[in-house]
Amino acid sequence: MAVRLRRHGIGWQGDFAAMASPCEILLAVEQEAAARRLCEAAAVEARRIEAKFSRYRNDNIIHAINHSGGRPVAVDDETADLLDFADRCHEISGGRFDVTSGVLRRIWRFDGSGRVPSRKAAKALLPLIGWSKISWQRPLVSVPPDMEIDFGGLGKEYAVDRVATMLAERTPAAVLVNFGGDLRAVGSGAPWLVGVESPGAGEAAGLQLELKVGALATSGDARRFLLRDGVRYPHILNPRTGWPVLRAPRSVTVLGDTCTEAGLLATLAMLHGDRAESFLAEQGVQNWVLR
Repeated sequence: MAVRLRRHGIGWQGDFAAMASPCEILLAVEQEAAARRLCEAAAVEARRIEAKFSRYRNDNIIHAINHSGGRPVAVDDETADLLDFADRCHEISGGRFDVTSGVLRRIWRFDGSGRVPSRKAAKALLPLIGWSKISWQRPLVSVPPDMEIDFGGLGKEYAVDRVATMLAERTPAAVLVNFGGDLRAVGSGAPWLVGVESPGAGEAAGLQLELKVGALATSGDARRFLLRDGVRYPHILNPRTGWPVLRAPRSVTVLGDTCTEAGLLATLAMLHGDRAESFLAEQGVQNWVLR
């Protein structure tokens, strides 16, 4: 799909779709041709990452790993770096962040309906979850039969960082990369004014923030949830129980140096439930929590 380019303030905005999200690139550059080249390069890189790491394809490294039958698979450096990061995330989160928990999507569909699976169904999937069951010694990874890895919890933020870094190498101008509400600003220029969606208020901004350099990532249940008997079930699942974290905030936004870092901390805060604020205070990061 082509990139749609239009005027935006002092520069240009490029829009395209990738990773099941609307993606936009804001550039404080004057020339349309230069803006188009940069935006098209961004789209190519975002779609490359999606194609390489999507769990929905049968022609990429994720499919090869997940269908290896437990045999070791040699991975390239980029995939190895993500596996190393997944390992660190699992360790520092005390097991709350686990890239093997994607199997829970077999029973959970966060479509706003009241279709909540049974506790028995969730419990039945727990033997298929657990990073400690994965054998990972760079560059070889072994995934037991019926288990799988899923980079969905960090892939979009990783793509934001890759694209932002690439654009910073090609232009000194101010650039804002926004993939589905996960953002990173690079370059020199005036700060960007960004809005954070208010839960329960449609697309209205609950917060308006200025971002000059750095990243913002938001985790919340504004769009992905279930509602049954007055109980709202957010899409953030505890991999140790297979069940949503019910006392989590409606939304957590974190400011970080990279989108990957900010996204991880926002997700971990949600996984801490009613301890989200105290967890973030312990990390010493700037954050905004909406309940």
